[in-house]
Amino acid sequence: MMGEEQAVGFWRRPLKGKTILKAGIGAFVVLAAVLCTVGTLIFFSMMPPKESKVIGDFQVHRAAYERLRDMILADQQVKAVYAGSGVETTSSGLPHEPSEVNFSVGRYDEYVALLKEIGKGVVFKTEEKQSKLICVIAWGGGWAADTRAIWLCWADREPANQVPSLDAYYHDPKRPRNVFRHIDGSWYLNADW
Repeated sequence: MMGEEQAVGFWRRPLKGKTILKAGIGAFVVLAAVLCTVGTLIFFSMMPPKESKVIGDFQVHRAAYERLRDMILADQQVKAVYAGSGVETTSSGLPHEPSEVNFSVGRYDEYVALLKEIGKGVVFKTEEKQSKLICVIAWGGGWAADTRAIWLCWADREPANQVPSLDAYYHDPKRPRNVFRHIDGSWYLNADW
């Protein structure tokens, strides 16, 4: 009974100005630490990997990338395959389950297995002005209107907007948007900034 009276008495005591000030400073310090941590995480998530790492990962899984390219070129109705969302076709506009767009579930599973092998989630195809571009996301970062991406792309024609190095490109304050960096053959890195 005595413990309960002490607890009740503690809460009934008036708070002193120093106590309120200390609690306010403590709350402010905790809030500042949380905001700094979140800001640091966002900043570092916006930094793309070195191009040598992306190219190295591509070289290790090159056969899978080339198989994805061959498959999406052969599947003329397919615009994109998403490992978690389904297939986007020329007539669907959005990704759907394979059976909803008359696409073989076995073929979709083959795409997904290749995407998982390379640790990526989407492959897509664009066709503009008689040229084809097939891309797999290599890295993405950002939020809302400030997003950035690096794509590993195969192009049937050499892109005009090429840079010698993406690492140098990132540090150029006057950099153009959407550039390519040649890897070899018809393969390129595409920085969508």
